[in-house]
Amino acid sequence: MSVYFTFYLHFDRLDVKKLSWQRDDVLCIAKGHWVCTLRLIMSDLDFNEIVNLICKEDSRYNRKAYDFVREGLDHAVKELKKRETERVKHSLHVSGAELLTGIRAYALDQYGPLAITVLASWGITRCGDFGEIVFNLIEYNVFSKTENDRREDFAEIYTFEDAFVKPFRPKHPRRDGTVSVPEVPSS
Repeated sequence: MSVYFTFYLHFDRLDVKKLSWQRDDVLCIAKGHWVCTLRLIMSDLDFNEIVNLICKEDSRYNRKAYDFVREGLDHAVKELKKRETERVKHSLHVSGAELLTGIRAYALDQYGPLAITVLASWGITRCGDFGEIVFNLIEYNVFSKTENDRREDFAEIYTFEDAFVKPFRPKHPRRDGTVSVPEVPSS
């Protein structure tokens, strides 16, 4: 799906009546000492409309899953910037495995021991589901991909049990082999 926008511009020395281009294009107009650079960036409203369209075509995932994946990508990029400052000077592209690692950290940070339950309520039960969501967003030009990116990059990098349940299990078993379960304070 291509999204096109039209703008009308007028400068004293430059008269451009109508400009049309796709969402990701950058346009630079120069004449004399006048320079105009335009870049169209998708707003949240556009993202919500696109997610609504995707959910009509593919109802496997709740629309909140798409918001979460976008936020998880932001988290992954921020973490990447902290760890690999030289690399991010050249590209902010993250691999499937890097995105899955960032999404895992973000889910644990946001939802703690409920992460697996929240994700399941949105239809996400395995790493491959994140890949399906990412590629749905790529089809609508919300996310970009390189020629090397594939759905298989989101193969089961981790199990949801290991990623979202195991971190909250007690670490020390009792002498009789059972595991002590911490008491939850009552309200």
